[in-house]
Amino acid sequence: MRAFAKPAPQPSPWLTHSVRIRSVLKETPGVATYDIEFVDNEAAQAYQFKPGQFNMLYVPGVGEAAISISSSAHSPQVLRHTIREAGGVTRTIAEGGRGMSLGLRGPFGTSWPLESCFSVDPLAKKEVIIVAGGIGLAPLRPIIYGLCQRRAQVGRVVVLVGARTPIDLLFSHEYEQWREQGIEVQATVDRANGDWLGNIGVVTSLLNRLNLKRPEECLLMTCGPEVMMRYVVQTAKSCRIPLTNIWVSLERNMNCAVGLCGHCQLGPEFLCKDGPVFPYPRVANWMKVQAL
Repeated sequence: MRAFAKPAPQPSPWLTHSVRIRSVLKETPGVATYDIEFVDNEAAQAYQFKPGQFNMLYVPGVGEAAISISSSAHSPQVLRHTIREAGGVTRTIAEGGRGMSLGLRGPFGTSWPLESCFSVDPLAKKEVIIVAGGIGLAPLRPIIYGLCQRRAQVGRVVVLVGARTPIDLLFSHEYEQWREQGIEVQATVDRANGDWLGNIGVVTSLLNRLNLKRPEECLLMTCGPEVMMRYVVQTAKSCRIPLTNIWVSLERNMNCAVGLCGHCQLGPEFLCKDGPVFPYPRVANWMKVQAL
């Protein structure tokens, strides 16, 4: 009789780890990045995530919130979450600050197609475009780090960032570091003051100006307000980027993270377990429906 090895037991999605906030970095008005450390060293060593995934952060007596991971997947022990104050949980975390104890479940969800970006063949290197609006740059930052780690295996990389005003540009202190890694970073704002010398207008205006060498092989990943992403897709299509080469990250109210509560349902999809990252064609029909 042939013996089969038993599959390794999977951790329960309901398992909550004890974590604490180690440090806080103010990013933009109402947004901060929180460095979180595990209380248990064994849990810290076992924790792994992929770019684009999220955790559920639990504040006792207040509730849970789904928060994207904004740190590098190559250093999962340095776990960062960039949080905008928007509800009871996020406001309480902002008020608690450094030293605050939290519960953490995760990671959950699908990830960006990082491996699809790489090629060892110099003639087959792909162009990669990352388009972010506002807080949408947070779940995209891990894939930027991943591209930097293996920069020689990818072709042109362009990061396009849009925000309401210059002070709302997320992670602006890192743009120069990314440029030093050979990544093009372009930013645009809706409204500017006298000190702003950059582009003014919607982020799709930056995408429209890109001179893509092989748009049919270009990969595009985007996150931000859904109306922005719809226009990004339209612009990408006009630039001859195939819809099958576009990925979007969607957001809904996630209460359980395992597809049981139904709060995050979008058409037939549950964003917490089927997403949040989707190939655009899979959700195209549902993104066209207003207020769904």
